[in-house]
Amino acid sequence: MLTTLLAAAVVLGVLIFVHELGHFLTAKWADIEVPRFSIGFGPRVLSFKRGETEYAISLLPLGGYVKMAGMEEMEDIEGGPAEARPAAAAAAGPRARGPRDFESKSLPVRTLVISAGVIMNLIFAFVAFSIVGLLWGVPADPEPVIGNVVEERLPAGAEALASVPRLVRINAIGRDTITGFDALQIALGTARAGPTEVRFANAPPVTIDVPSGDSARGMLIAALEPVSESEAVLDSVVAGAPADRAGLEVGDRVLRVGGRPVTSWQEFGNAIEQVGSEPLTLFVDRGGDTLEFTVVAETRTLADGRAYNRIGVSGRAAPGQVTRSRLGPVRAVVYGAIETWHWIRLTVDFLTGMFSGRISPRNVGGPILITQISGDAARAGFETLLNFMALLSVNLAILNLLPIPVLDGGHLVFLLIEGVRGRPVSIEQRVRLTKVGFFLILALMTFAIGNDLVRWIGL
Repeated sequence: MLTTLLAAAVVLGVLIFVHELGHFLTAKWADIEVPRFSIGFGPRVLSFKRGETEYAISLLPLGGYVKMAGMEEMEDIEGGPAEARPAAAAAAGPRARGPRDFESKSLPVRTLVISAGVIMNLIFAFVAFSIVGLLWGVPADPEPVIGNVVEERLPAGAEALASVPRLVRINAIGRDTITGFDALQIALGTARAGPTEVRFANAPPVTIDVPSGDSARGMLIAALEPVSESEAVLDSVVAGAPADRAGLEVGDRVLRVGGRPVTSWQEFGNAIEQVGSEPLTLFVDRGGDTLEFTVVAETRTLADGRAYNRIGVSGRAAPGQVTRSRLGPVRAVVYGAIETWHWIRLTVDFLTGMFSGRISPRNVGGPILITQISGDAARAGFETLLNFMALLSVNLAILNLLPIPVLDGGHLVFLLIEGVRGRPVSIEQRVRLTKVGFFLILALMTFAIGNDLVRWIGL
């Protein structure tokens, strides 16, 4: 739990800091006075002052802000106008605009200052993806060829995939063309719930019902496995299952099934499927010794009557079996740019799909989900954590462009209106709309937390 909380604090703290640093640096470059740099909104928890700027950590961890002189609409969100402007100053009337106020700068400069947070988040993602490509390399994306279908994972409405021949290539899911296994999983994750046609290169198409719930959709994605050349190394053995009763253990590497050599996990799975309920002799390597076990598979039946065999094991890639492509500096930079653009497109597609009804709002995640994933990513290693931070940084950048007052997108809308009509939106209107925007963000956050709780308790 402690690892999870620390990982979430690092992930969110770094990304919020990077975003606000963009605003802060461009404001300083433009000679705009910056009274406050805050991580979080509302009353301040910790703060210190250097020069003209107060640096603070505030109570509500929903983001952060850079308070620039002349942006009165931010006062209530920061902690209240009474705190921001002493009573004597408030009684003196409206504050006179100074040469270092935000509103005193040209429209292009103000647009750059407001856009700088989003730009910094995208730059962070680009650099992070590039570092991953340079230091660890890029796992090869398998061809979209079905190596195995785990029948018991198929949710209701997707049973037709169990009858698809192995080693068949998927060409399209609905309107999405499939070019790799990553694209296959993304297409299933973002497809509209309901009947969807899956088309193949060398088999008749099938129609499945894509579930709306996150857990069922996750099971559908997990049911389709790519072709794997990995050796049949056991990653888990279910307690009480046939493999466990026979004496098989995690880490065993299957060499032969009867007299048939096994060179990959797919071959092992196919052999189990074909043998039925007859006793099966397995030869495995355990610590350099070859051991012999006799296993009788259990026959299970799907809701539609189809039967399949299982012995209660799952596999993993043996050390060194995951193919990775190490990238030089130039290719790593190119990879960083391509990967950043890829996640920009997916994020925009997700948002448009959600607003159009193509994607269920239940897919929206909040701080609980981010905390859980941060912990999982941290335990998986720095590469995984950095990849997650890059992906989340892209999401934060795009979400900040939504035209909601209090977000960067809302400020950009104010500037666009000013550019079109030749005069700015009044302070009174900005204050009212910013308050509405802030409560709208709170409502969206509450909805996202509700989704997180539903996932957590398994509904």
